[in-house]
Amino acid sequence: MTTDLKSKFADSTRGLYFIGTTPPKASTPPEQLDEIADKLLARLGHIDFDGLIVYDIQDESSRISAPRPFPYMQTHDPREYSQLLRSKSLHPVITYKSVSQRSAAEFSQWLADAWNQYGVRDLVLVGSPSSDGEIKLPLADAYRTLAGSEFDFQLGGVTIAERHAKKGNEHQRLIEKSAQGCDFFVSQAVYNPQATVDMLTSYARSCREQGIAPKRIILTFTPCGSAKTLEFMEWLGISVPEATRWRILDARDPLSESIRICRNSLDQILDAVSGLDLPLGLNIESLTNRKDEIDASIRLYKLLKATLDLHLAEQSL
Repeated sequence: MTTDLKSKFADSTRGLYFIGTTPPKASTPPEQLDEIADKLLARLGHIDFDGLIVYDIQDESSRISAPRPFPYMQTHDPREYSQLLRSKSLHPVITYKSVSQRSAAEFSQWLADAWNQYGVRDLVLVGSPSSDGEIKLPLADAYRTLAGSEFDFQLGGVTIAERHAKKGNEHQRLIEKSAQGCDFFVSQAVYNPQATVDMLTSYARSCREQGIAPKRIILTFTPCGSAKTLEFMEWLGISVPEATRWRILDARDPLSESIRICRNSLDQILDAVSGLDLPLGLNIESLTNRKDEIDASIRLYKLLKATLDLHLAEQSL
């Protein structure tokens, strides 16, 4: 029996810890899905985590003119893979859904199937990666469709510190999305800690001014072991300062250096937001299927979880 995430999210005194993953590519035979899920969960067998996050991978080529460093490939239905991982791991699974390609009626049917057929209970909705092309269902309309449905999903949203660095209004978007039903937020991968600090500080201050409790922010971190992975991160819109870029690429062991950078980033964020009463969590992912980067993501998870746990213990003294 999986543990309900809602009660864990409600406890602001503890951290929440997730592993992010993607469904296998669509060409993977169904009989191999079990094997792939078992391999993932075997890697997680010796760590303590609260749940998994399964992404809905979309073709984002409309967002940027540069070619995608790794080719886009369609995947199995995230709901299907979420159900498989939940049944095997006995842990909750947060399932991502990109909403722009379907009409409101199609999305309503998707929600019904997600709840009834696949047992999805925790959901993150994602809007279009670009304003170009046809958007059948804007994110705000998807929130309204969900709010009008009979299903009591725990709803999450995405937060992007890089957007705050450019426009200065990401904290307002968080408050607006909370009013539309979001109970938590998952960040884009952090490699520019100052952008995250600025966004979190603005959000905490705005919540205090408006007399509302801030929602939990799940900070995402990922290891980077090669120039190709770094190129992919930047293609995805992850902000990597120039000094950080060269620190990774010039290192004798880029993967280990990226782990140190992520640890330093989390330390910087925790130091800056200490006292702001922001409930936090962590999501660790590997952006590639390279074995060394996947293994490094487990090392990164252990280190960052210990870091946040220590911070929370010191806060409670």
